[in-house]
Order: sequence, then C-alpha cells, then structure tokens
Amino acid sequence: MKNMAIRVACSQINITVGDLEGNKQKILQAFEGARNAAADMVVFPELCLTGYPPEDLLLKPKFVQDNLTILTDMAREMRDTAAVVGFVDRKGENLYNAAAVIYKGKVCAVYHKVFLPNYGVFDENRYFKAGEKPLVFALGPFVIGIAICEDIWHENGPVKAEVSSGAKIIATLHASPYYMGKVALREKITRSLARDTGVGIVYANAVGGQDELVFDGESVVVDSRGRMIRRAPAFKEHLLVCDMSVAAAKVKPGKNIVQLDAGYEPKKKTAVAKRDFRPLEPVEEVYQALTLGVRDYVHKNGFKKVVIGLSGGIDSSLVAALAVDALGKDNVMGIFMPSRYSSQESETDAQLTANNLGIEFRNISIEHIYKMYLLVFEPHFVGMPRDVAEENLQARIRGNLLMAFANKFGRLVLTTGNKSEMSTGYATLYGDMAGGLAAIKDVPKTLVYDLVRYRNAANPVIPDRVLTKPPTAELRPNQKDTDTLPPYDVLDPIIKAYVEEDKHIKEIVGLGFDEQTVKRVVSLVDKSEYKRRQSPPGIKITPRAFGRDRRMPITNRYSG
Repeated sequence: MKNMAIRVACSQINITVGDLEGNKQKILQAFEGARNAAADMVVFPELCLTGYPPEDLLLKPKFVQDNLTILTDMAREMRDTAAVVGFVDRKGENLYNAAAVIYKGKVCAVYHKVFLPNYGVFDENRYFKAGEKPLVFALGPFVIGIAICEDIWHENGPVKAEVSSGAKIIATLHASPYYMGKVALREKITRSLARDTGVGIVYANAVGGQDELVFDGESVVVDSRGRMIRRAPAFKEHLLVCDMSVAAAKVKPGKNIVQLDAGYEPKKKTAVAKRDFRPLEPVEEVYQALTLGVRDYVHKNGFKKVVIGLSGGIDSSLVAALAVDALGKDNVMGIFMPSRYSSQESETDAQLTANNLGIEFRNISIEHIYKMYLLVFEPHFVGMPRDVAEENLQARIRGNLLMAFANKFGRLVLTTGNKSEMSTGYATLYGDMAGGLAAIKDVPKTLVYDLVRYRNAANPVIPDRVLTKPPTAELRPNQKDTDTLPPYDVLDPIIKAYVEEDKHIKEIVGLGFDEQTVKRVVSLVDKSEYKRRQSPPGIKITPRAFGRDRRMPITNRYSG
C-alpha cells in the first residue's frame, strides 16, 4: 500500500453545558474553518454538542431529544468534509456517550463510548450504557477508527479491534479535565498507543471552564511512530490543521467498515502554515488554568464583574491578579475592611496592590459594626474569655459587606481561601468562605507563593512585602497562621499525601513527618468536612480536589 496525505483538523472549542444552539453554531463555525483549510476530516471534542459534563440534564428526556434534533439539523449544513462530533445518543431507554460521523449532510454512522469512567470527577455510569462495538469508516483510501476519551486508556479497548479491521488513523474525542501534570501523562499515553498499534492518532480535546473543571485543550496529532506532528495551544480555542502521511487502502465490499464515499479523492491543498505551541511550565500552566476557570465561571453564569475582600495578604492579592487577568481591571473591585487588629502594613499593601492592578478600591472599616456585635453579646458571654467566636465575628461582618456589594452592584464574590486552609478548616463559615467562586480553593499555600512570583515576573503588581511577611488572619493581636497550623512547607506535603494520595497516618509518618503533627493535620482535615460541603465551588488544578473529586461522609468516625 502506498502512503497518501490526509489533511486532518482538530477543533478545540469552548462550549457551554446545555447551550445546544450556541454549541451548534460554534461547531459549524469551526467546521467551515476546517473546510476552508481543505481538511479531509475534522474531529470535535467529546459531547461537544451538549457540553461536558451534562450531569442530570441527561435525566431530562427533552434535553436528550433536543440534542438529537439539533444534531440532525446541524448535519444538513456540514458538507464536503467528514466530521466526527460528540453528542448524546439514545436507543430505547439507554443513553450513550456517542460520536457521530457526518458526511454530505447526514449522520452516516454512530460510535458509542465503550469504557465509562466512574472515578474522581466522573459519573458516567450514572447516565450512560457502555458501547459494545468498535467503529471503522472509510473516506476513499483513508480508513479511520473512533474512540472516545477513556477508550484509549485501556490496552484491550476498541482501538485494538479497529486497527485489526484496517484502521490507519484513530480519531479520538476528549473532554479531559485539567490538573497539574496531566498533560504530560496524556501525551505519553497517546504516543505510546500510536507506537504500539502503528497508526496515527488525532486527539481533539475540549477547552474552557465548566463549574470547577477546566479543560486545557492541547489537542495533538501524532504519527504512527508516536512522533508529535502538531500540538494546539493550552487554554485557548484553536483549529489545528495538519497533514498526515498514512497508508492508503482499498476497502473490500462486505468488510466491517462504513464506507462514506468509495470514490473520494483527497482535496487539492496548499501548504499549511506550521505553528508549534510549546508545553507550558507547571506554574504558568496552573496560572492559565485558574485564569480561564475564573473567566468562564463568571461569564457563563451571567456575570461581568466581581468583588474581592482585599486584605493585603498573599491569597487575596493572587485572586485579585487572577481576576484582572481573567476579566479586565474595570470589572474588579477590591474592598479592604480593617478591624482593630488590622495592621498599617496590610492597609498599605492592599492599596498598593489595587493601584498596581488598576482596580476600584474601597476602604471600609468594620470597627463600628464589630463594637456593636460585642455589645450585643456582652451580657451573654459574661465571664468568658474572648476566643474564636469573637475572631470569627470579624470574618462574618466582612462576608456580609462583600455580599451586600455583590447584591447592590450585580457582582460575584470571589473568595480567597486556599487548599491548605480549606483542608484544615482554617476558614470561617459565612465569613471568608461566603461567595460565588473559591478561585484558589484547590491551590496549596506553597503554590500560592509560586503563582505570585510567576505573576510578578511578568509585571510586578503584588508588593514584595506580601511575599515575605508571615501569613496572618489578623483576627486577634499579633496572630500568625503558625499559631494554629504547622508551617506550610510541612503542612502541604501532609495534606497532599492524605487527601490526594489516600495515604494513612503511618505511611505519612514514614515519609519523615512528626507523628503528632500528622495526626493533628489528619484530624483537622476530617473534622472540617462539614465546612467544605458548604463552601463555593473551586477550580480543580490538583489530581484530587475537594468537592465532586473527593466525596467523604460528613458524619464519619473512621480514623485509620
């Protein structure tokens, strides 16, 4: 068999769950771009018509029917170029995570995802029935198999059967949520699959934010030897177009291959401009993930502007910078709310951060309100020392002020707690946890510092002192985080081992940590589940985030 060039396109588009008409228009626009680039085939992400994950929208029969109707309508507008599009299929009472092969205005074949992930953030067994058959189609001399996301992670998946049937290319559709380090793992698996099977891989991944998930894009085309032909950029919409050299084949009648067009001739093409996008460095990658996550969460939920409690500390400074980079400086308001325990340094640093970012800044003292609260409680707390109750009153007053500004001016509150604090309960319910999005909820404190350094390297906006002063909530005299918690360079690895890696206490101690410290941290994590259950969603950037990624019972006496 001689080799021939096929021009393939990967369309990584930013779709919105449930926006069937809007997603259709995005798909058609990208399709036209691929057709104008003389692509022979364009591959779209997993469930791109419905958005991923559609969750319990799938329990609404009309939603499923609307998606099927729109798929048929959309197919009528797609001509000349073959397209592989993710949608929800229905057969009787069963739903399938599916891919439609569209050519010359109609759906010519449908593939059903075989391996349904049911771990971490995935719940596909709740909604879908697993497919049972591979699918291979031919476009003239080009023979192509289909897989959907998890299907390529399994050695005995459909790809093996499709290659046995003659496929020379695998078109694979993905909605692969981002976490730090996952991109390299994905590419390793994709390239290994290509080498092991001897076929090229066209890997189309979604991009954009959906609730706490972020999809990074970074679609790739890999040749049959596992070499990278082309990579799409991270965290941006992009139409990747490139040529692949593949073995041409004559499909014999009766073979288990869907023939789209036996007489198809590859399109005449001019050369495609080569644009290579480098993989991002880890901290840059996380920063861009958070920025996209904030932008899409705010905009896709109908907001334009946000408000942040700007304390002069490193967490709120980072969130303010992320918000400006995501939404623009004119859409961000920072409010400094000092009490009797707030330092002049904090006020100066908050003001300077706001000035450097160019955002609206307000300074509203809570001292008068705090005094009134103390007077109200004085006869009821008589004879009792001041403790966390009085400390948390300040956080709750601030939360009320932020929510009032949000209501009055139609803004969304971005909370500023990090993963270290969320893990240990070092946050106040209905106070600093009150808001619409916890932007850095999955970011350990030590990584917060790295992200601020990265942002300042591009353009110094956060004062150096914010990076060097000891972290403090400033809710009592001379308070420091280390009064309550171990140092963050000790705390964060323990949290990672316990929360993300499910290691037990003895295993963590075996890593070199003090046993009493480990036990205390584990106890704090376990006892704070009720708080986390009431916190806003946060953007996932680690292998296991709180929320849908880690579902622990609140009432739980296991301490192993």
